[in-house]
Amino acid sequence: MLIDLITEDPRWQEAGLDTLAENAARAALAHLGLVPAAHEIALLACDDARIATLNTEFRGKPVPTNVLSWPDEDLAAEEAGAPPALPDPSAQDPEEALFLGDIAISYDTCAREAADQAKPFADHVTHLILHATLHLLGYDHIRDKDATLMETLEIEILGKMGIANPY
Repeated sequence: MLIDLITEDPRWQEAGLDTLAENAARAALAHLGLVPAAHEIALLACDDARIATLNTEFRGKPVPTNVLSWPDEDLAAEEAGAPPALPDPSAQDPEEALFLGDIAISYDTCAREAADQAKPFADHVTHLILHATLHLLGYDHIRDKDATLMETLEIEILGKMGIANPY
């Protein structure tokens, strides 16, 4: 299994995060030509209090956020708008899964954002897990050209999944 899920907030079980996360991460990897079974992601399913603590500790921002990610390796491209250096798809072995990194997601913020934006909760969560998975693979949105690349990729992948453009 691609996603190693740690559930701190039981509302995530009712929301089916295990399936949503697995599908989103698999779609991202497959779209990029990577073998999903040859990769692993640790996912913490938490609430606003926990993610605010993590956001404070790792980003110096003492507020809750929807999702955080910590890549195991920095794959980001140096040139703005260039794709990151992804793992070699021909050298992937499901017997020795490559750890991509950690993701944390907050139920409270996700539910609030989905309601505020009139989006189905499952679609919003799928987008956020996809977004975080792309961060683990070196994509980012700090520079404008990088943001365009990442958002375009997200829209393509979500479209294949039957989910509307979130932007």
